[in-house]
Amino acid sequence: MAKPVTPLLAADTIIALIDLPERPFVLIERAFPPYGWAIPGGFVDVDETVEHAAIREAKEEVGLDVRLIALLGIYSDPKRDARGHTVTACYVAEAHGMPKAADDAKNCGIFTFANLPEALAFDHAEVLADYRNFLTSGKVAPLSM
Repeated sequence: MAKPVTPLLAADTIIALIDLPERPFVLIERAFPPYGWAIPGGFVDVDETVEHAAIREAKEEVGLDVRLIALLGIYSDPKRDARGHTVTACYVAEAHGMPKAADDAKNCGIFTFANLPEALAFDHAEVLADYRNFLTSGKVAPLSM
């Protein structure tokens, strides 16, 4: 049987900074195309769980040790990434400390919903809207069909 051709798999982590008032979250400014501000994340390695990839990518991109709280949702629109069909599992997490841009993050910033950057990469405006709903309702992202 031939090996199936499938989408790439990624893991993203919305990181709430629990030491700061209002528990703001971290976004990175991407150093490589597609440019814009994004939720920290990246591709899952072979022999790695998606959860471990989310934790690893948070550490690599912003230097924070995170504690995963919930799976916010799976985002799989074939058009969400201009580089090709990529599916991401987006987690909600919390961390102590201050982020520092590293790896493929050109910059990082601390944001609330009141001061989001305009240039969000991928479908991250939708993901952050789902996160906002999660914070107010406790409900994870609705299924997309």
